[in-house]
Amino acid sequence: MLRRELLRLLASAGATPLLTSIVHAGTDNWQADFEASDAPWKIGFATPPADLPLARTAVRGRFPDAVAGTLFRIGPTGHDLGGERYHHWFDGDGMVHRFVIEGTQVHHQGRYVQTPKRVAEVRAGRRLTEAFGTIPPGVEPPASADSINVANTSVLPLPGEVLALWEGGSATRVDARTLDTLGLKTWRPDLAGMPFSAHPRVDPDGTIWNFGVGSGQGLLALYEIAPDGALRRAAVVPVAELPMVHDFAVTEQHLVFLMPPLVYDVKRKEAGANFLDAHVWRPELGMRALVVDKKNWDRRQLLTLPAGFLFHVGNAWEENTPRGTRIHIDYVRSENASSVFTTNRELMRARRVKSTDPYLTVATLNLATGQATQEALPLDAEFPRIDPRRVGLRHRSVVHATQGKREQPGFGAVARTDVETGRSQRFAYGPQAMVEEHLFVPDGTGPGWILGTVLDIAQKRTLLSCFAADRLAAGPVAQATLPYALPLGLHGAFVPA
Repeated sequence: MLRRELLRLLASAGATPLLTSIVHAGTDNWQADFEASDAPWKIGFATPPADLPLARTAVRGRFPDAVAGTLFRIGPTGHDLGGERYHHWFDGDGMVHRFVIEGTQVHHQGRYVQTPKRVAEVRAGRRLTEAFGTIPPGVEPPASADSINVANTSVLPLPGEVLALWEGGSATRVDARTLDTLGLKTWRPDLAGMPFSAHPRVDPDGTIWNFGVGSGQGLLALYEIAPDGALRRAAVVPVAELPMVHDFAVTEQHLVFLMPPLVYDVKRKEAGANFLDAHVWRPELGMRALVVDKKNWDRRQLLTLPAGFLFHVGNAWEENTPRGTRIHIDYVRSENASSVFTTNRELMRARRVKSTDPYLTVATLNLATGQATQEALPLDAEFPRIDPRRVGLRHRSVVHATQGKREQPGFGAVARTDVETGRSQRFAYGPQAMVEEHLFVPDGTGPGWILGTVLDIAQKRTLLSCFAADRLAAGPVAQATLPYALPLGLHGAFVPA
C-alpha cells in the first residue's frame, strides 16, 4: 500500500472505532454515588467549576536556582457536567497547570484546555459525544478524533508554547505564559487529525520522537521532530493485532515499543461497547516488543516477553556486544490490565478497588538471537522518570512513585531506584498523601533535584516539593503549599527560566 494511502487511513483511524452504534444502558447514578461517598480522598477527583487564576503559594525553605523556571502539569479534571459524571478517570477534560518557581516564591495557575469538545459541551451544558470509557446518554457519533479530544494526558514544551497531549488525535497548542488555548497542532496538512501520543521522547540533542495508534486499522504512526518543533518525518507502519500502547522508549539507534496483549476488537465496538471495553485481553500473544530502526523505519524486529500490562516506560539503552546488540529497557509492569478496566473506572464513584500491583521491571532484548528476558524488582512503582540528559543512553537511576496503599488510591512515597542493583531510597509523605509524578531536574555536574506534587488529603491542599536527588530520604529542601487542592493529574515537564 502506498505511504500516502496509509497516512490517509490513519488520519481517520482515531475516529473510526468510535463511529459506530451508540447505546446507553440504564439510569446513570455515578454522580450521586460520588457525592454520597465519605471517602476523604475523593477531593482528588472533584471537578473545579472554573479556571484557577494565578495564586501565590506559601513557601517553606528556598527552591534551588536550578529549579527556577516553570513546571507544567496536566490531567483529567472536568469529570462531570450537567449532572452526569464520566465513568472513567481518563475521560475528564484536561486542565493544564503552571507552577512558576523563583527561590522563595512559587505561583500556581490552572486553566481548562479549550478544546472544540469542551467549548461545545460547556455551551450546551451537557456531554455531546462519547469518551474513552463512557457513552453518555443521548450523544451523537463524533465527526472526527479531534471532536472528542480532551487534551488531558501530558505536555510537550516547544519554543514559545506548550502542547497539551492526548492519545487519539492532535496535540493542542497552549500559550506557555498565559495558558491560553491556541488551537490544534497540525504538523503538515495531510497529517491533520492523526493520532499523536502523549509520551514523546526527547533525545539529548533535542530531537523529538513520537508515535500514534490507529486501533481499528492496525497502523502505527511514527514521528521525528526537530528541536525547534519542525516536522522532519512522519509515516505509518502496519502492526498485526495492534494493542493499546501508551508509552515507548528510544535508544541511540532504535525506537522500542512494549505491546501488552490488550487488543482492540472491532466486533465489540460494533455491538455498542465504549472504546475501552472494545479491547480484549489476549495473554497468548505475550508482551510483544517491537524494535524499529531510527534511520530506516522499514527495518523492524519483533520479540516476545511474558504477558503483562504496562502504562509507562522509564528508559532504554543499547550495548553492542561480540554476540550482537542488546537493548535494556525498564518499565512498570502489572500482571494484567485490571487497573485500566476497574480501578481507574471506580474512582469516578469514589470507590477504591485495588488492582494487581505494578512493579519496576527490567527487560533485555537480544536482537541477535531474538530472545527477550526480564526481571521484576521487588518494588511497586508508577510514573517512572529519569535524568533527561540520559534519554536513550545508559542510565542507573529512575525516579518513581511507590508505596501503594489499600485504603486509598495511588501511592504514598517517592523513590529513586538504581535499576542495576535494585537499591532504592525513598521519602514517604505520610498516610494522608497521594503522590503524583516527580521529575528529575539536572544541576550542571551536581547530583540534581527531584521536583513533584502531592495531594495532602488532611490539609486539603496540593504541595510542590523539591528534594536533593542524592538525599531524597532527608525530605524536601523546599516546599510550596497551594491554597487549595488540585485534582490528581498525570504528567508534566519542567522548563528552566
